[in-house]
Amino acid sequence: MAKEDYEVVIGLEVHCELSTKTKIFCSCTNEFGGEPNTHCCPICMAMPGTLPVLNEKVVEYAVKAGLATNCQIARNSKNDRKNYFYPDLPKAYQISQFDMPLCYDGYINIETEEGEKKIRLERIHIEEDTGKLNHDDYGRGSLLDLNRAGVPLIECVSKPDLRTKEEVDSYLKKIKSIFEYIEISDCKIQEGSLRADVNISVRKKGTEELGTRTETKGMNSFRSISRAIEYESNRQIEVIENGGKITQETLRWDDISGKTFSMRDKEDAQDYRYFPEPDLAGIQLSEEYIETIKNALPELPESRKKRYLNEYQLIPKAANFVTSSKYYSEMFEEAIEICKNPKIASNLMMSEIARILNEREEEPEQIPFTGKELGELVELIDKGTISSSISKKVLEELFENPKSPTKIIEEKGWIQISDEGAIKEVVLKILEANPQSISDFKAGKDRALGFLVGQAMKETKGKANPKLLNELFIEELKK
Repeated sequence: MAKEDYEVVIGLEVHCELSTKTKIFCSCTNEFGGEPNTHCCPICMAMPGTLPVLNEKVVEYAVKAGLATNCQIARNSKNDRKNYFYPDLPKAYQISQFDMPLCYDGYINIETEEGEKKIRLERIHIEEDTGKLNHDDYGRGSLLDLNRAGVPLIECVSKPDLRTKEEVDSYLKKIKSIFEYIEISDCKIQEGSLRADVNISVRKKGTEELGTRTETKGMNSFRSISRAIEYESNRQIEVIENGGKITQETLRWDDISGKTFSMRDKEDAQDYRYFPEPDLAGIQLSEEYIETIKNALPELPESRKKRYLNEYQLIPKAANFVTSSKYYSEMFEEAIEICKNPKIASNLMMSEIARILNEREEEPEQIPFTGKELGELVELIDKGTISSSISKKVLEELFENPKSPTKIIEEKGWIQISDEGAIKEVVLKILEANPQSISDFKAGKDRALGFLVGQAMKETKGKANPKLLNELFIEELKK
């Protein structure tokens, strides 16, 4: 059988660090970075006799996440001990939630090539993060940093509804966007604030029974997740086609080799010997408490997208892009307050800003300038002060040296040439140098005009008014 005869089934466990001031069960600062073992205390170091106290803000943030993802909110919930031994887990158990999570039975909608698709969420629960092992590059051992131990997490578990790496990418970006909008996390992937465990299995198309799954742990890069799905699904298909069987196991992804490697056999729930956490009381939420949080939720991406389509007449692709990140959306809204041209603003964001971020391998929150500068840039295009080609150069300069776009074009001498006499001189010069293009145009070859305009833009270093340039070329060519 061929690869095309198989269907890939994917489920995700997304771990999101909550941006509370303190950790989940103690008063240690919940701040990224710091010297090793400076953000910890006897509680998060699991010293004998210490007792946890649940941070109420963690519950509030989890409920916000549940409401924003269409989950049911449990009125009665509890914490549980998840027992396993690993050097970065000082208690030898993790305080998590098992059979009574705070949020359950939710869903989010994602955009696919076939249209909108609903991805069901099994649950969202709270838990504490583990410490971090720093491995010596030369294999001489590992050192334990407990700054991260006790950092509050929510774990968002999807049903196995995802089928392609593209759907996974869309799902992860949607989850990230929602959590940014409701301000429960900074979602900084590069700092590990958002990471995912990826469960993958394959089955022959047309069958209902799920195949044996593997779990690739702790991935914190969208690109790496896509590569891991591609590799692991192909590996499983190859094993099955060669008569082998898939082993249920936990894997790690190696970005350099582009391969997954076995870490250990995959545990099931019974292996963790869950039992209720005896040192913490149950969690009881009133209707009033839940309703208060619900009423305080900000405008979410779906609602904002509909508003942009109706109010600003953005095309669906642009509306999807601008609302895909809270940082994009805030930049867009700030820009259109100044320029009043949502179409150009969204196009610049979707094409040029996204391109530059991709080249720099950065996230929207790392954009060094604001919507104010973007709005000013759009106004300069609207007024004919600069051409669209120059606007691309201005944006690149804004990433390197953020300041007023007006100052940039003045300093660089990028102001658009709109003087008809000056442009006509360039037009006549280009026509004189390209007699073949004149013949081609008169023979009905429309591409000749594009070539001539391109030569003129090159001659003026992109500063000629393109509309006027086109008009003058056509006027001269028709003589």
